[in-house]
Amino acid sequence: MPAHLGQRDGVVALGHHGQALLASGGSTNLTIHLIAIARCAGIEINWQDFTDLSDIVPLLTKVYPNGEADINQFQAAGGVGSILQKLVKAGLLHQQVKTLLGDGIEHMLQYPIKNNAGTIDWLDLPQDSDSNDIIASIETPFSPHGGLKLLKGNIGRAIVKVSAMTAEHHAIKAPAIVFNTQDDVLNAFKTGKLNQDFVAVLRFQGPKANGMPELHKLTPALTSLQKKGFKVALVTDGRMSGASGKILAAIHVTPEALDQGLLAKIETGDIIELDADKGLMQLHQSNETLHQRRFAQFTPAETFNCGQTLFSSARACVSSAEKGALSLF
Repeated sequence: MPAHLGQRDGVVALGHHGQALLASGGSTNLTIHLIAIARCAGIEINWQDFTDLSDIVPLLTKVYPNGEADINQFQAAGGVGSILQKLVKAGLLHQQVKTLLGDGIEHMLQYPIKNNAGTIDWLDLPQDSDSNDIIASIETPFSPHGGLKLLKGNIGRAIVKVSAMTAEHHAIKAPAIVFNTQDDVLNAFKTGKLNQDFVAVLRFQGPKANGMPELHKLTPALTSLQKKGFKVALVTDGRMSGASGKILAAIHVTPEALDQGLLAKIETGDIIELDADKGLMQLHQSNETLHQRRFAQFTPAETFNCGQTLFSSARACVSSAEKGALSLF
């Protein structure tokens, strides 16, 4: 790992999990899970560590949503072992690590195959191959950057996945349309109310509100609007598991709306600016106006079920998404 980053404890703590995530354009869920795992081990990392790594770790895969290949095609092309092999070659991984298969990263550079005796043989992966349509070579990556960015501004902090986005959609400045449930977003889309340039603000989807449900079913609707020529984006304290696709989506917004985040004061018509290249997430509204506004009130949906009620005590003391959404501390 480059020395200037190796001095950062947080970057080192991310280890080969973080590099593999960035090189594969993987799930944004790991920007919560890896932080939670590290905190349980007594190590603090945050989204700045992810974006620092993303600046130097190249994107090596074309797998949905940043490509057409599925997970089976990815595995057939070499899978995770192939990615780790290329990162080792580039000097982006520490090799002396403990793995589930033993000491040393070399154990992760093998693959299992059933032999004639009915047992498993472990074979070395072929040496780093030329670039293909699914996994690129380290010399000619699909992108020089890992595709995850940290956005910051008066709204708070958020993660955005840009690996599947074209450069023209990296930034937007448009009026907000505020929603409190994802069904409200979809209903507005179906009735033609979203045929315009806008930033959808979907709040009360964070850990404290309802446990961060999956919001990826919004992607087809927003993608459809973008294909029609409208400039669209999403700002939410919920999750999308990396399936935001070609849409500029600022997710995991911290502080969340229920934690007195500014999301709870945004009103429809307010101008929001997002810029993935500059790392910006800004509400263009005067401090005086915002001070006079009250925080919107959270009203649980009618579909709030027994399980959500059962875990209400955990939500009451849960940490922010950037601290792993943990109730242990």
